[in-house]
Amino acid sequence: MYFINHEQIDQRIQFLSALADASKQLEQQWEQGTNDLVWQLAQERVLHLAIETVTDVGSLLIDAFILRDASSYEDIVEIVHGEGAYSEALTETLLQLVKLRKPLVQDFVAWNRQELHPLVSKLPAAFEEFAASVRAFIKSELE
Repeated sequence: MYFINHEQIDQRIQFLSALADASKQLEQQWEQGTNDLVWQLAQERVLHLAIETVTDVGSLLIDAFILRDASSYEDIVEIVHGEGAYSEALTETLLQLVKLRKPLVQDFVAWNRQELHPLVSKLPAAFEEFAASVRAFIKSELE
């Protein structure tokens, strides 16, 4: 029998809704020409929290279903995808997202704050698909 920390997974999946809303607000602000430093930093934080949330869920699934250990953030996404948890298209979006971690966390001085990152507009739909896929994956694994 597997131990699945449903509470932590659910909390993180619910948090993705807040990040999706924030992504929409960011996009609106950029369209209106409002992209001052506060909005630029908000974008970085939304992207960073998105990375951490997606990889937290992935790690919880890996632990719950005793999958192989991940060696990187990208590996977390690929392992869970390899188990059939989400689509190839979503996997590509998630890989693009997690590859932003190093620039956001380590190379933040060089980060291009002037532009809205193209992933910001993709995040709401990606999070919706991710949440549904993860829930369906857990259900199928427990049957």
